[in-house]
Amino acid sequence: MRMHSLHALLRLAYSAERAAAFAYYGHARSVRSPAQRVAISAIAGEEWLHRSELKRMMERLGIAPSQWLELHYAAIGSIIAASCFVIGWFMPMYFAGRLESGNVNEYLRMEELVVGTAIADEQGCIHQMALVEKQHEEYFLEQVRVHPALPLFQALFGWGLGRSRNPVTTVAPGTVR
Repeated sequence: MRMHSLHALLRLAYSAERAAAFAYYGHARSVRSPAQRVAISAIAGEEWLHRSELKRMMERLGIAPSQWLELHYAAIGSIIAASCFVIGWFMPMYFAGRLESGNVNEYLRMEELVVGTAIADEQGCIHQMALVEKQHEEYFLEQVRVHPALPLFQALFGWGLGRSRNPVTTVAPGTVR
């Protein structure tokens, strides 16, 4: 059962990273600030790197990507990318942060599941991906920190200032524990 969960989580994360990269490329093109455009494009690039790491791990375990998840998540990422041009600035920033916050948990769970498997030596890589996802969460939180809609969205969706969806905390900029 544990191995089945690991395989399912690897496939899910692999396809979801593609969706995130698609969404972030659209998101980056939709923002006016050149600094935000660069930062969000860099985040998209990190999602592609995560995807390549996950693919390598899947290959080591003999796991093929799920064609259904690939199509499903590619469509989701593309729809989100297009919606960024319509729904304004705040919601893409808010929901990206909330999503990244949850992604940290997926990588932490994956880190636990690889213990005793043929890819146990990937724990460090998986942990690093969790930390990068945490950095993404913090970037998006910083973008919405003073927006007047944040208290409402925080109340409705349970993420925001002091309300991460994962146990990882930051002690100083760039230092995650």
